Amino acid sequence: MPLVGVFETSMGCTSERRILLLTVRSDEGEGYGECTAGEDPFYSHETTDTAWHILSDFILPAVLGKTLQQPSEVNRLLRPIRGHEMAKAVLETALWDLQARARQIPLSRLLGGVRDEIPCGVSIGIQGSVDSLLEKVRTEVSAGYQRVKIKIKPGWEIEPLAAIRTEFPDLPLMADANAAFTLEDIPLFRKLDRFNLMMIEQPLAHDDLVDHAVLQNEIDTPLCLDEPIHGAEDARKAVELGSCRVINVKLGRVGGHEEAIRIDRYCAGNGVPIWCGGMLESGVGRAHNIAMSTLPGFVLPGDVSASRRYFAEDTIRPPVTVTPRGTIVVPQAPGFGYDLDWERIRRATFRQAEFNRR
Repeated sequence: MPLVGVFETSMGCTSERRILLLTVRSDEGEGYGECTAGEDPFYSHETTDTAWHILSDFILPAVLGKTLQQPSEVNRLLRPIRGHEMAKAVLETALWDLQARARQIPLSRLLGGVRDEIPCGVSIGIQGSVDSLLEKVRTEVSAGYQRVKIKIKPGWEIEPLAAIRTEFPDLPLMADANAAFTLEDIPLFRKLDRFNLMMIEQPLAHDDLVDHAVLQNEIDTPLCLDEPIHGAEDARKAVELGSCRVINVKLGRVGGHEEAIRIDRYCAGNGVPIWCGGMLESGVGRAHNIAMSTLPGFVLPGDVSASRRYFAEDTIRPPVTVTPRGTIVVPQAPGFGYDLDWERIRRATFRQAEFNRR
């Protein structure tokens, strides 16, 4: 699925998404999930193709024909498979959707959500010029988004942040480094303190907790961790080490809704704000993110925005829209609350397979 525009981070540029969708069928109906892995192993070791392989050869054979009372029970069956959280999550989230549809209740309610509306932020990729960046920020602020995040990399940090702060002194603003810096950049991060940022996301290595604790001790701006947090235990270790003051939860990265709920409970109980990160999902993944964002601990605007910001045609109907006040109204229909646009999905499909119980 082509993106509306190129999305650039410190890891590279994305102009097209190759997306793996999964339909789960049982005697009670159907449920749908989306694998959030990228096309290339740059954000994580998982890709769309590795997920296809792990699902086809290991995950689905382990669960076909099994009886589950709750979606979370699938994690026990998949425990022997190490890692591959995104591949596991596409099945686990589809099972949650199936159960919510079977019970005729919204997925958000089944998860334990407490909100009928969620606050929305936007993520703006690296631009060709500061003027181009400012124009995009103006557009998103005018659309009502409650928070703006910009991607930064070495050489693209102080100037763009200074320009935004000059024009928008009170805008809730954060910066995402995608692991592009090291502890040698502590003097730079001290300079970023003056911009009154909500947080700096993942400035150091993708798998690090220790150096982030050193950096956090040197600056006033809260650090937010993304890539190293694969579950509630990682969140606990990061908080106890002082590696961060905020955590980004990505549904695929943590292996699905059950682990997201555990992280939510831990962080809410320890005063650590969390928010939903985005992976350029299509509508299926976006709908699951909306449901997850209704959990009590998700108190900050996440990267859950309107479909049209990324895709001219989405995989769901109606597309996700954002209100003028910068929120998404949580759908109340059974499951994740949207219909799949099967005609659009079929036009985009180039590979499919069906797996049946023996």
